[in-house]
Amino acid sequence: MITKYGYSTLFTLLIICIIIITTGIFFTSGLLKILIIIFSTFLVLFSLNFFRDPERNTPQADNIVVSPADGRVLFVKKINVNKYVNEEGTQISIFMSPLNVHVNRIPINGKIEFIEYIKGKYIAAFEDKASEENERSEFGIKSKYGKVFFTQVAGFVARRIVYTLKIGDDVTMGNRFGMIKFGSRVDVVVNNKWEAKVKKDDIVKAGETILFEHPGK
Repeated sequence: MITKYGYSTLFTLLIICIIIITTGIFFTSGLLKILIIIFSTFLVLFSLNFFRDPERNTPQADNIVVSPADGRVLFVKKINVNKYVNEEGTQISIFMSPLNVHVNRIPINGKIEFIEYIKGKYIAAFEDKASEENERSEFGIKSKYGKVFFTQVAGFVARRIVYTLKIGDDVTMGNRFGMIKFGSRVDVVVNNKWEAKVKKDDIVKAGETILFEHPGK
């Protein structure tokens, strides 16, 4: 299954590759023609793989926060007051390489209370300071167990953040809400009442892997 967020990119890429291949066939010969066909085919296959959107089995508990993205946990760290959570808490950051699924999913049931898009730099997404300096979209969900803050952070390659959320939306954990195109990261922040369930370098899946659990079930 291909994500709807990638249709326009894939269509544009397909047109470009058709033009390149056609030009190569009619205006080049020998090894160069073969290389052009191989490169264009690889580009199409890579993009189809990048925009894949597999189904996920989201846990049914409501006292958990699941990962918004596929990838590797960069770090789990304590932080000071967050702009939405408004108290000390824990941040989990997840790096998405170009080979990961890049469709993002809602981390917890609740209502969208906060959205802010920030233009910024394009530091490598695995750098700690990317959370504060890079282009990003920031979201806040009011859940049954308090506020949950999460972000889509653009990376060195990624320059296109896509999301479909609006303030006031009621959202369901595991549902798709957008993506970051071509390499990026997400951050999730909760207060200190939540217990982190992953550690640095763990591999997580969007909509499935539990990042935090609240004891107040």
